[in-house]
Amino acid sequence: MPSLYLIRHGIAEDRENYEDDTQRPLTDEGRKKTKQVAKRLYDLGLRFDLLQTSPLVRAQQTSEIFANVFSECPVQQLSELAPDGSFDDWLKRLAAWLAQHPQPARASLGIIGHEPDLSTWAEMLVWGESKGVLVLKKAGIIGLVLPAKQPWTSNGILFLSIPPKLLI
Repeated sequence: MPSLYLIRHGIAEDRENYEDDTQRPLTDEGRKKTKQVAKRLYDLGLRFDLLQTSPLVRAQQTSEIFANVFSECPVQQLSELAPDGSFDDWLKRLAAWLAQHPQPARASLGIIGHEPDLSTWAEMLVWGESKGVLVLKKAGIIGLVLPAKQPWTSNGILFLSIPPKLLI
């Protein structure tokens, strides 16, 4: 059964300092904490076959940090992972990626994006609807196991939800 890890970007600069929200970078503290989280997850044995990331600067920087820690991991930028991205379109991308994976049942995918989208998507995969109960802190992680075949909505299993303070 494929594993899916939803990772929120690290702490970013304040919105009021940027006219274009898509250009907000991580703060120095955000970079430091994100790197600590990535190293801890690596030390715990987590591995990714692929990291998919939002095109926004703060998510790209988070994916770069993870890619450096998980040195063999490729990164793919997806517009579906931008704020308010399409869950259904992302599911199609997931299906296409798993269809090409040599061992789809053992696939491990990291998704780097934004709130509230990531927690909403996790809830959709587990319960089939957004219940507003999952919270994903900056640089936090939610882990799901998906069934080997679709439909994935309502059939995912939540096995991990860790705020960054428990990993640092």
